[in-house]
Amino acid sequence: MVGKKSGKALLREEGLQRTDNNMDFTTWPQVPPINQKNYYTEYLKRDDQALSFRLQNEEVRNRMIKAARDKDRSLAHASRDEDGDIEMADDMEDDVGSEEAEDEFDDDPSGSRIIVIHPGSQNLRIGLASDALPKTIPMVIARRWPECECDEEGVEPRPKRLKTMDEDEPQDPEELFGKEFAQQYTTMASELKTRMRNNKRRVLPNSKELVINYNKRTPPDTINEHNDPMRVDWTELPADPAAAPEYLTGHSALRIPDRSKPRYKLFWPLRHGWYNERDYKNARLLDEDIAIIIEEAIKNQLGLRSKRAWSQYSCVFVVPDLYERRYINSALDLAMRDLGFGRVCFIQESLAATFGASYTICCVVDIGAQKTSICCVEEGMCMENSRINLKYGGWDITETFIKMMLFDQFPYSEINFWRRYDYLLAEELKQKYCTMNEADISVQLYDFHVRAPGQDTRKYTFKTYDEVILAPMGLFYPTIFDLSEKLHSRRKLIPRCEDLYDGTPNDPISTAQLAVYEALGSKVEVNGTGPTGETNEDKANNGTMTPVSGHQQANGVMNGVDEHVEPSPRSSVAGSPAPEGRDTPQADNQPVNQATGKVEKVIPIEKKISMAEERDRILPVIPLDEAILMSISHGSQGDDRKTRDFMGGIMIVGGGGQMPGFHTFLEERLKERRPGFAKDIMIGTPPRELDAQVVIWKGASVFGKLRLTNDSWITPLEYDRLGHRVLPYKCMWPW
Repeated sequence: MVGKKSGKALLREEGLQRTDNNMDFTTWPQVPPINQKNYYTEYLKRDDQALSFRLQNEEVRNRMIKAARDKDRSLAHASRDEDGDIEMADDMEDDVGSEEAEDEFDDDPSGSRIIVIHPGSQNLRIGLASDALPKTIPMVIARRWPECECDEEGVEPRPKRLKTMDEDEPQDPEELFGKEFAQQYTTMASELKTRMRNNKRRVLPNSKELVINYNKRTPPDTINEHNDPMRVDWTELPADPAAAPEYLTGHSALRIPDRSKPRYKLFWPLRHGWYNERDYKNARLLDEDIAIIIEEAIKNQLGLRSKRAWSQYSCVFVVPDLYERRYINSALDLAMRDLGFGRVCFIQESLAATFGASYTICCVVDIGAQKTSICCVEEGMCMENSRINLKYGGWDITETFIKMMLFDQFPYSEINFWRRYDYLLAEELKQKYCTMNEADISVQLYDFHVRAPGQDTRKYTFKTYDEVILAPMGLFYPTIFDLSEKLHSRRKLIPRCEDLYDGTPNDPISTAQLAVYEALGSKVEVNGTGPTGETNEDKANNGTMTPVSGHQQANGVMNGVDEHVEPSPRSSVAGSPAPEGRDTPQADNQPVNQATGKVEKVIPIEKKISMAEERDRILPVIPLDEAILMSISHGSQGDDRKTRDFMGGIMIVGGGGQMPGFHTFLEERLKERRPGFAKDIMIGTPPRELDAQVVIWKGASVFGKLRLTNDSWITPLEYDRLGHRVLPYKCMWPW
């Protein structure tokens, strides 16, 4: 009888038994599941994991190896010396130690291979770091166009006059610019008269009538061109229009006759501290014009004709304090890709001003041609919450001065800023005659010359009274400026920079700038009422907005500012969970502040986008003295010592605030607003009699020549591998 077979025997006979041959079921790599309860990563949280830091460490190591080899070589040579001159080896060792920071860019004298570029809305300042002063050229390009800017259809003369029903009938000057301008002008004149009487200054009752009557009846004198010793050398174009250049830049562009053949039109790529989106049809042409202006300046002003040699030069690029990310990215592409520099670094305007003036702690007020920026700087760092950017400057003073003169029967009534020679004339009149010294306010007789291409020179005489001081006072009464077209075509070409992960706007913003928006009545960021029951808008209008302590600021709670507004944009919303050991319960899908452990409220993405759109529709313009106090208030964070330090170190730079008596006038205004700090408030000037217009450029040149402390250089290798992602590691401010 055959016994019963087991199951294994049956499987073996049928060939179904499993045999282990040490082979996997699949060649696809198996990833073990992650522990969902607790996981932590150190990705990109150490310096050695970032390419820029690794390259920097490798460079330091290579320098140390080179120094050690040089030291061994010097000792070997010294040992072979029959006299045993060991002192020579010691001297060479010291020299090697002092040259550890040198590289291929430091072969020439200090700064001779470093190009410093400071672009502005009206002027470009460029030069080598070894130069004493920069080259200043207009930030403009003239392109061949069917017609010039003054002949284009629909373009009205500037300053803009109101039209009347009957064009042949002479218009009353008081109605040229509307009732609102006339009322503000009259109010400012009466306040000035009261102020001068309070200061025991003599005020003639009929001064205005004397000025108006003289200007109304004075005809111009004609001077033949060959008798004019100051005649203008206009840009000469070839007789054949086809041979004319496609574009001209700088001073040559401004000196092209309006009726030239062929016609040229002026383009200003930067306006009011922003990209000029109004005069361009696409962003590519806008970036191309900026590159052409800088490239021509390097070739013509610095004498560097060969573009191949630019790879041996470094570039220091000056950027605004409150910038747009797209502007920095474009500047990096321009310097590395279009111009081909060997390395490039960026520095903010206020920080550069402190380098140029040798200040350690101060409040920098930069009054440019079309924008004014304010920022507090302490120990080489810009206080990011104190940054303010206002959209007025020296050109607004020029335009207002001409409008006031036309209001008082200015003899050259057909002045038009669209004509290039009138534009230059207006700037000349402002620079010569505007002042803020009350002692100089009286009826004065002046003259000027109108030099137009192809015409005889006309000499005008005119009288002025209070127009020379009321126009600069517009910085403290900005409603008298013409602000109607400054937001025209905003965001037409250049989109808002957005976060890569959630699409929210991530351009940097400061709490002081948000306070400016609130002072203008904006509801961009509202956080209810303060501890005293006073609304935030009332605080802003009264000039008493005071930031809370640094601990509360770390939580994002700021008086008059939304608690979730970040002073600097964050890099990503995707973060790693915290390691073990945290007992604080976390709400579902709620971010936690790592400093305090508190759950923060999440603002919907749609609301963040609407807030940014609301800010883009508002023009930040408030009185200058109020803006300075607001910046200091947010920069000091309630610290009385810092407040007094900033009050005693206010520095005025830029060309818009260089009128005689401006510093004294501003100091008096600040003391009237803050009588408790009257003893501490002081307006400083750049030392060594340095021109305030070039202080920022000079500071950038000093920064570029630093060897051991400047780790901000971006090399082509880093740019090729990381692109714009290298900026957070190389910028000296929170990106």
